[in-house]
Amino acid sequence: MSDIKMSAKDAITSGATALGIEFGSTRIKAVLIDEQFETIASGSYEWENQLKDGYWTYDRDLIITGMQTAYRELKQDVQQRYGVTLQQTGSIGFSAMMHGYIALDASGEWLVPFRTWRNSTTGVAARELTELFGFNIPERWSIAHLYQAILNEEPHVSKLTSINTLAGYIHWLLTGERVIGIGDASGMFPIEDSSHAYHPAMLGQFNQQIAGKGYPWTLEQLLPTIRLAGEEAGKLSEAGAKLLDPDGDLQADIPFCPPEGDAGTGMVATNSVRKRTGNISVGTSVFAMIVLEHELSRVYPEIDMVTTPDGSPVGMVHANNCSSDLNAWMGLFREFAVAMGYESDPNQLFSVLLNKALEADPDGGGLLSYGYYSGENITGLEQGRPLFVRTPESRFNLANFMRTHLFTAFGALKLGMDILTEQEQVAIDSVLAHGGLFKTPVVGQRIVAAALNVPVSVMSTAGEGGAWGMALLASYQVNRNGEQSLADFLEQRVFSGVSAERMEPDAADVDGFGQFIERYRQGLAIERAAVEHLS
Repeated sequence: MSDIKMSAKDAITSGATALGIEFGSTRIKAVLIDEQFETIASGSYEWENQLKDGYWTYDRDLIITGMQTAYRELKQDVQQRYGVTLQQTGSIGFSAMMHGYIALDASGEWLVPFRTWRNSTTGVAARELTELFGFNIPERWSIAHLYQAILNEEPHVSKLTSINTLAGYIHWLLTGERVIGIGDASGMFPIEDSSHAYHPAMLGQFNQQIAGKGYPWTLEQLLPTIRLAGEEAGKLSEAGAKLLDPDGDLQADIPFCPPEGDAGTGMVATNSVRKRTGNISVGTSVFAMIVLEHELSRVYPEIDMVTTPDGSPVGMVHANNCSSDLNAWMGLFREFAVAMGYESDPNQLFSVLLNKALEADPDGGGLLSYGYYSGENITGLEQGRPLFVRTPESRFNLANFMRTHLFTAFGALKLGMDILTEQEQVAIDSVLAHGGLFKTPVVGQRIVAAALNVPVSVMSTAGEGGAWGMALLASYQVNRNGEQSLADFLEQRVFSGVSAERMEPDAADVDGFGQFIERYRQGLAIERAAVEHLS
């Protein structure tokens, strides 16, 4: 790389850029970065999952439309800023919500609608597979969805020729290569640490388990091939170029890095791929990823064992619910403001209301909330029922209301993290946080530090998100120095000059969150009763 910084326009015209596109749960975002890893153009598309026939899903046509729209917006951004038409880039990478289930036939058509990570319909399958393997299989994993379909005797299973995640599926559409990054693969089926491959003994156990069904496939034939960060994963095909850019300007043969899940891009975007580091990603769902030094002593249903994009073992605590209920309340407050004749800016509304939480009683005033928009695996609830509860003695004011809803956004996560830190004595040197919540300074960082009782840092790049992390993986694909590791690439080249604001947990906040989480644990019976009563 030249010592002289290339201009953004020169980088675009010469192809010295990397493109990352991530399919999040509420937004598809595309970012283009230059050789300094700075975002020079972006585009996005807002979308929402739908509950159809009992499954949370996104339509295939909407996936394609969203991808094309996000890319078209990025392309228009390039044209408006730099006066050039985007025709090439040095590398491309796609990521998406991890896990879930896309079932394909021999012609590549969907056999059933896409079943996302949000579904909690695979409880029986997950429990049976966990017992069979002696390894925790979460309900949202692809193998749990497949096995539940087998248990349900769904007719599509006999027609399968492949299964994939959303990121892997899009990668296949654009390159023709049925490959997947190891981090995303680790949300499909367990990975053997030493070989960086699907666990061979468990593959055999699964095939033996279903041998009597007479299916014309083995599991190995269905799963995509694993690739590690930096390994070749195909090139943009002519058909893929036209699919991504229907205008026909984008050139084919651009190298692709392995497709990854949003957990992996979160680790990359926060420079958290070394052992004893961790990150927390906050959005519709929330998850914490801790890179482990050793295996856990036993199986925990609350802890997923996944990997970094370069194959290191990770303990992952994933809660299905985080910001959805909080966003719904923000929408209600916005309606009130409009009804009162005030046109409130959404960013200002968030800032004002979130900062009220800093004025609250440390424990939230005795209030209790469950922001369960969907089912929650960690607490064993199959359906979502957002619930707010208070007693006559509770101190019900706006500050306590806001703090309680921030606390509950991390309630289920806290239950899982306690297993790692208290029962398994996992050492964590640093936790970096990212997501939209942290665009409001201090508040989210302070709440997370209280919840985890560890120092939490937010980098100046925290708002960049997973699409930027995916672009970094694409850049690593073509710009690393020889056999430079992903951790060294990130530390030495991407984050060497990036500032981070570190916040130590406040003792009063930690104690207050502890009081809240006790109410949260005890009140789960109320939440379960609400689910049963309203079902």
